[in-house]
Amino acid sequence: MSDILLEVKDLKKYFETPAGTLHAVDGLTFQLERGKTLGVVGESGCGKSTTGRAILRLHEPTSGEIIFEGRNITNIPVKEMTRLRSEMQMIFQDPFASLNPRKTVSEIIGEPLRLHKVYKTKKEQDQRVLELMELVGLSERLVNSYPHELDGGRRQRIGIARALAMRPKFIVCDEPVSALDVSIQAQILNLLKKLQKDFGLTYMFITHDLSVVNYFSDEIIVMYLGKVVEHASSVDLFAHPTHPYTKALLSAIPVPSIRAKKTRILLKGEITSPINPKPGCRFAPRCEYAQPCCFEQSPELTENEPGHFVACHFSKNF
Repeated sequence: MSDILLEVKDLKKYFETPAGTLHAVDGLTFQLERGKTLGVVGESGCGKSTTGRAILRLHEPTSGEIIFEGRNITNIPVKEMTRLRSEMQMIFQDPFASLNPRKTVSEIIGEPLRLHKVYKTKKEQDQRVLELMELVGLSERLVNSYPHELDGGRRQRIGIARALAMRPKFIVCDEPVSALDVSIQAQILNLLKKLQKDFGLTYMFITHDLSVVNYFSDEIIVMYLGKVVEHASSVDLFAHPTHPYTKALLSAIPVPSIRAKKTRILLKGEITSPINPKPGCRFAPRCEYAQPCCFEQSPELTENEPGHFVACHFSKNF
């Protein structure tokens, strides 16, 4: 069995708008090993969440290939994709909006089991629901509660239990802790880590919090307006950031010390429109190192060092 669980090749997702074609994801390529976590970071609107949804085909890709366990699933029929989703799940950003307010905790967690007809009797299904609740740290007494009766942390645990119901291999975590208090964030992250260790799960972890992605990820992709600008291991990216945009992001991480001296890189200039983008580097209008060629030709994602990919015409000069 191959160590590569998921391979994405030149993935693109465009949306038609009255103003033109919006390039939400534009040529994403990567491989993800079993049991590993790929972090995806960038500003709001860079295409992080669209990437996760396109891989699960919640948004149908415009072009490119999605290969899951050696099988190209980009154009398989809807019925077949529905069956495959038992192995590919998603934890959504807002734990309240993603839960049906008319259903109880038991009904929400048990819904995938019912839809996929996993168990023959309701008793067996209810027993599995209780197992999942215990797994994610939800008390059995909450089994008949409704989402509005619970706090954000418990709601997100319901979402995690629902994602685990079908024993998936791959889970897209779409900013699963951004709507939670800091103390609750740590609990949820530690829970996800434990579940990954216990069940060999593979994660794509989407976030804008660089401190979180550093703690949680094995590899990190940095996105800017639909493009990957840097891709490296978590350790390498934080130790040796290369792309000017990555450096600016890392400089914004707060340091919990009054004696710490840290120079903040302030980005200036206008953000390029992702609608009908012109040729050239999309970060060029905000880059202090930009040269005329940066506005004319899009840089390719190249491997500057083993396992460290950068999309910049002058990355080897930094």
